[in-house]
Amino acid sequence: MSVWSFAGKRVVIAGCATGMGEATARELVRLGAELHGFDIRPSAVEMASFHPIDLSSPDSIATAVASLGGEIDALFNCAGLPQTFPAEAVMKVNFIGLRHWTEQWLPRIRKGGSVSSITSTAGFAWSQHLPEIMELLATPDFASAEAWVAAHPDLVGDGYGFSKEVATVWTMMMGARTIKQGVRINCICPGPTQTPMMNDFEEVAGATMIDVFTLPIERRSTPAEQAYPLIFLGSDAASYINGHALNVDGGFVGAVATGQIDVAAEVGKVLASN
Repeated sequence: MSVWSFAGKRVVIAGCATGMGEATARELVRLGAELHGFDIRPSAVEMASFHPIDLSSPDSIATAVASLGGEIDALFNCAGLPQTFPAEAVMKVNFIGLRHWTEQWLPRIRKGGSVSSITSTAGFAWSQHLPEIMELLATPDFASAEAWVAAHPDLVGDGYGFSKEVATVWTMMMGARTIKQGVRINCICPGPTQTPMMNDFEEVAGATMIDVFTLPIERRSTPAEQAYPLIFLGSDAASYINGHALNVDGGFVGAVATGQIDVAAEVGKVLASN
């Protein structure tokens, strides 16, 4: 069987109703996966089964996981909330629930399997908060993570950027652990992507500000352009990639790291023009 194929593979995806998750689900079905979808809203993608889930609720996660028996070959985590929601809700969906959900599936992922998640280049400055992030990652469960978030409102901010920082670092950390059971874990960090959630981002920051983060490619990604690398990370073609955060951002992070983009200066230009 081709390393690019998902034929004969049993796959679970969280967040398959819209945007990058929907694009991922459609391509996984096309590639032959027996796909089982989970989302808070119904999905139009024809899958083997669909189940409701609210990642902000540990009870909902438990019910959802129990609704599908047996082992799986791959888990794709595509659900997320923008910063138009309360910070606590954003943190629960984008990291705390993501972690809890993934932990429930890990014992049921076959050797040679994978976990592939979507974080964001909004978390590209994770190294500036690494000690605090490691504190949060050290919390043992959903409730203690919630308590940590509630105790650090200034650091958490609106929840979006920090949740993506934490999810990215968690992915890198977990690679050394899940591989002991033969399961790889990776994530993509998308740049601005034209999905329904983009309306929320523009409501908060404005379209011009968001487009700073499309440099140097100077356009937004399509959902499919994020789905393809995410699926690659979950495929057998990526069998030696583990604990990796892949920037799918048109070159933004690389240009910032090499001094070719001054984010503060670009943001200042936008603020001065408003």
